[in-house]
Amino acid sequence: MTFFPEVDEPIPYQGPDSRDPLAFRYYDRTRKVAGSTMERHLKFAVAYWHTFKGGGQDPFGPDPVYDRPWNDAPTPMEVARRTLDAAFEFFTKLGVPYYCFHDRDIAPEGDSVAESNDYLDEIVQRAKLKQSETGVKLLWGTANLFGHPRYTHGAATNPDPRVFAHAAAQVRRAIDATIELGGSGYVFWGGREGYTSLINTDMGREREQMAAFLRLAVDYARRQGFQGKFFLEPKAREPSIHQYDFDCGHCLNFLREFDLRDDFMLNVEANHATLATHSFEHELATAAAAGMLGSVDINRGLEGVGWDTDNFAMSLRECVLALLIIRGQGGLRWGGLNFDAKVRRGSFDTVDLFYAHIASMDVFAKALLIVERVRQDGVLGLAGERIRERYAGYRRGLGRKLMAGETTLEELEDWAGSLGEPPRTSGRQEELESILNDYLYSTRIE
Repeated sequence: MTFFPEVDEPIPYQGPDSRDPLAFRYYDRTRKVAGSTMERHLKFAVAYWHTFKGGGQDPFGPDPVYDRPWNDAPTPMEVARRTLDAAFEFFTKLGVPYYCFHDRDIAPEGDSVAESNDYLDEIVQRAKLKQSETGVKLLWGTANLFGHPRYTHGAATNPDPRVFAHAAAQVRRAIDATIELGGSGYVFWGGREGYTSLINTDMGREREQMAAFLRLAVDYARRQGFQGKFFLEPKAREPSIHQYDFDCGHCLNFLREFDLRDDFMLNVEANHATLATHSFEHELATAAAAGMLGSVDINRGLEGVGWDTDNFAMSLRECVLALLIIRGQGGLRWGGLNFDAKVRRGSFDTVDLFYAHIASMDVFAKALLIVERVRQDGVLGLAGERIRERYAGYRRGLGRKLMAGETTLEELEDWAGSLGEPPRTSGRQEELESILNDYLYSTRIE
C-alpha cells in the first residue's frame, strides 16, 4: 500500500529559483560544504511521534482531527505495522538519513510488561529489516515515561518504587531496541520528572532517585555493549510547574553533582529553551561551552504562548545562529538535527507533512551556506576576529596569568592602581547586527 501517492520518490533538488513546494531549493544532500556533504553536516532526523502519531490535538482540542490512512486497521499492532510502513515510505521520499522514536510510538503498550515487550520486539525486527532495505538509520531512541496514567507523579522521581520499577522495565527494553537498531544515542526526557507543589514533594530525594535511575540505565547499556552517548534533554515546565531538568544550566549542574558527566551530553530543544525564558542560541552556547552539546531538536515556540507548540523551524536568523554554534564545536558527532515539530491542527492532509519538513530543511541548508561564508570571512561567531580582539587582553601579560591561576588579588590591585581607570570600549552590537543582516538578506546564496 502507498500512503503518500502525491509525492514522487525522492523529493528532488531544483535550486534557489524553484517555486515547487515539493522540491528543495537549498538542501542538496550531496553538495560539499567545508569538505563534507550537507547531509553529513545537518544529519536530519524525522520525529516518529509528531509526524506519524500526532493527531492535531492541542490544549483546547483533545480529540484528534487528522485522518491518517495508516491508522485504519483493526488492532493496535496492525496500526503499528502500517505506521512503520508509512514512516519508511516518508523517510525515503523525503530523503532524510535518520529518524528518532519513543518506544510507545512504534509499538503499543500491552496488558502486561511481557506483552509490551513482545510488541516492541516484533516492531523492532520489522524496523531493522526496513533500515537494511532503505539505508535509513536510527539516530536515537527513548522511552515514553510520561503518557501512561501510572506516571502522573513522575517516573524515576515517583514516590512509589513500583512505578520506578515499571519505568526501569521500559527503559531497559527501549535501550535494547536502540542497540538493536544501531542508534548512536539514547535520550532521557523527564516529561513528568518534576513537581507541582513543594508541599507534598521531597525534592532532594526525588533528585537522588533520578540520578540512581540514570546510573542503572547507563550500567545496563554498557553491559550490553552500547558505545553511544546518553542525552539529557532540558525542559523547564509543562506539564509540571518545575522540572528537574529545567534548562542546560540545571542539567549540567545535575550531571556534575551526581558524577554522570562522562556518559551524558545534552539534547537541546529550541521550544524548551523559550519555555525556560532563554533563546535557542543561549541554550546551545551553554551546552557547547561545557563540551556537552550532543544533539538538537529543531523546532520553535510561538512568542507569548506558554506551552510547547513545536512549530517547524522557519527563521533563517535563528538557524544561522544555531549553526554558528554547532559548526563552531565541529558538528554533532553523536546526535543530529531532529525535527521535534508538528504541523498545525488545521493542516489535515498528509502532503502537509512534506511541505513542513521540506521548508525547514531548506532553511537550515541555506543557513549552513551562510554560516560557511561567515566562517570563511572570520567576522562573526566565537572564531570571529571581533570576539578574539575583544578578549585579547586575557591572552597576554597579567590577563594571561590571571586565567592560568598564576596571580593574586594583591597583584591585581597593584596593576589596577598603576593603570588607572580603564578606557570604555564599545561592544559594537548594532554594527555586528547590521553585518549579520547583510549575510542573511543581502547576499544571494546559490
